[in-house]
Amino acid sequence: MQPLLTPADDWLVILPVILPLIAAALLIMLRAVREFHWLAAVAVVLAVLCLDLELFRQALVAGPVSMTMGNWLPPFGISFTADAMGAGFAATAAFVTLVVILYVAGEAKAGGAASFYPLVLLLLAGVSGAFLTGDMFNLYVWFEVMLIASLGLMVQASGPLQLDGTVKYGFLNFLATTFFLLALGLLYGLLGTLNMSDIVRVAPGANGAAMAGVAALLLLAFGMKAAAFPVNAWLPASYHTPNAAISALFAGLLTKVGVYALLRALVMLLPASREILEPVLIVLAILTLLLAPLGAIAETNLRRALGFMVIGGIGATLLGIALPNPNGMAGAVAYIFHAMLTMTGLYLAAGIIEKATGAVDTRQMGGLYAANAPLSIVFLVLIMAAAGVPPFLGFWPKLLLLEAGIDASGLVAGEISWWALALSAALLINALLTLFAGIRLWSHIFWRAGHEGDTSEAPNPDLRPLDRRQNWLGLGATAVLTLAVMLAGLLPGMILDLGRSAAVDLADPAPYAAATGLAESNR
Repeated sequence: MQPLLTPADDWLVILPVILPLIAAALLIMLRAVREFHWLAAVAVVLAVLCLDLELFRQALVAGPVSMTMGNWLPPFGISFTADAMGAGFAATAAFVTLVVILYVAGEAKAGGAASFYPLVLLLLAGVSGAFLTGDMFNLYVWFEVMLIASLGLMVQASGPLQLDGTVKYGFLNFLATTFFLLALGLLYGLLGTLNMSDIVRVAPGANGAAMAGVAALLLLAFGMKAAAFPVNAWLPASYHTPNAAISALFAGLLTKVGVYALLRALVMLLPASREILEPVLIVLAILTLLLAPLGAIAETNLRRALGFMVIGGIGATLLGIALPNPNGMAGAVAYIFHAMLTMTGLYLAAGIIEKATGAVDTRQMGGLYAANAPLSIVFLVLIMAAAGVPPFLGFWPKLLLLEAGIDASGLVAGEISWWALALSAALLINALLTLFAGIRLWSHIFWRAGHEGDTSEAPNPDLRPLDRRQNWLGLGATAVLTLAVMLAGLLPGMILDLGRSAAVDLADPAPYAAATGLAESNR
């Protein structure tokens, strides 16, 4: 029997979702007095971060923490269940959001709209809900909340470019949501439940072919959300259109929720179906790893090039899902943490670069090394981290993923798996191409004196000095993220341990299921 009253400690699971939702509603009602919106948003996000960290601590010490609405046991109640992976991702999302809000304070235009901070809080609520929910239909609901908030943020400037990017972003994401809803209908028809813990219990007894079809639909839906090949064209076509702070928020959070959903659905809930789809996952991982950095090399628009780098990172996480041995899953989880920090920082740096040069095309940039050396160092460190150059943070997840490929290749046992070797080779090539693309951007923006062409050696006449506010808040916030990436790279133990802990939880979901009280159910 479930207790009649939910213990007070269990409310901790839902507070990181409720708090930003209530705050967003209050700020909308108080839109006429916008002077304190920034301060209120900082306070709310800081509170959410503290709640997430406490939830993360509890999940590490005592295992998954769960709360079921109304104390109705699955399949009737909606559960919020936080394991170390979900709580860790939620805390990282809150930290990234806090840094972006601080960055926005350096540019009055970005946060000037009455709806900006409410929509940011709504987006954080959706992301937190997706990471902490224990119910697949509830996950769909939080995807919809994220989509509504992100569409609102994209159209704030209301220019032709923003509207074009919003249409592309919205259409593909609505399509992905439709596939997700179809998969949920089939899943409920087959299993009679959408609670994740309940799915773990009953899925092994369902029709294998039908479950593989559901898993394929989930792969398509979440693959579109994560911008995996070949359903990734929407990301570089849309992420460069809004304000750079909004782009940074999207790059750090949205695609990572898609990858998280893939990990949760295919590795934990439907492992037998994942095995059937493994050849597809391998092909998608290889193509995403190889084609994305080539797109970044060919691109001249700075933020479009960064969009292709985001996609390349999705390929790395797909590798971990395609080879779900302990190192593969741990590497995928650790890579998501790295990407949330690094890609957010790169987009924030790109926003400062665009302000300092007055251009979005790298051919019209140049000379920033002499004009702003700290910015050049920040951008270079983040590029190195994205490529996986040691000792920066991106190196360690890629090392785990490479070990996963070598473990699965059979080189030690003498039974060669060419697919695993191909994945390992694709990961190494991806790192090399990403480094080439990033250094190319850095040299064009910072090392070259002026515009591309005959005047490339002449000083760039379009350089604009950053004002005091942009230097302290904009560049300062970006430097904070860069420092976090550097420190986590020099001291990677916590993130790697978390990745390994998450791998154990995904492979053995019994503690996750027990946290909802299903072990006490007679169902």
